[in-house]
Amino acid sequence: MLDVGDYVIDNSVGIERKTANDYINSLVDGRLFDQLSRLKEVYEKALLIVEGNLYRALRSRGIHRNAVLGAIITLSLDLDIHIIYTKDEEETAEVIKRIALHKTRKFMSVQPPRKPKEWDLTRWQLFILQCFPNVGPKIAQRLLEYFGTIHAFCNASVSALSRIEGLSEQKASEIYRIIHAVYKDYTRGTQSEERRKSVLDYVSSRKEKEDSV
Repeated sequence: MLDVGDYVIDNSVGIERKTANDYINSLVDGRLFDQLSRLKEVYEKALLIVEGNLYRALRSRGIHRNAVLGAIITLSLDLDIHIIYTKDEEETAEVIKRIALHKTRKFMSVQPPRKPKEWDLTRWQLFILQCFPNVGPKIAQRLLEYFGTIHAFCNASVSALSRIEGLSEQKASEIYRIIHAVYKDYTRGTQSEERRKSVLDYVSSRKEKEDSV
């Protein structure tokens, strides 16, 4: 069970699935726009799958098709929700499967950012930011425009990072963890402690020798 939506793919595509009758019910009682607005806030891409014959359901309910057309236009143009129509559960499952496969192929075909050939401060800043997951050229530029420096970006909270268009709270959390996680083989503190102990041992042994003399 998800807090928002019915299915999620790759933590970036949120899917709301509705049968034709449920779509009409949610449109009539006002749930539709609230559900899909929250879906859009959480995920980079938001999809609505309408399953079944929508216009047959309309005729049985006595609702004019213009009401549905108006909702479709609002969802597409104002909320940037992608709408997919399927005939039954089997086709819905096939659509979700193909979306997942498409995301996998797209991920594997993504090329890493190219290191600047010449010394250009801005290009290096953009290059460094694009090394973080879910940060492409556009989001990297938005990060610099918002935070001003990479130092400020690295010290930003999850809440501040998620204010950037294209970075959901989940993506911001992933970036935050990468920045603040301690490297598994980090040994500076241990080595320093060992050095302190060795120096103290040396001083102590010297003092014992001097006292014995």
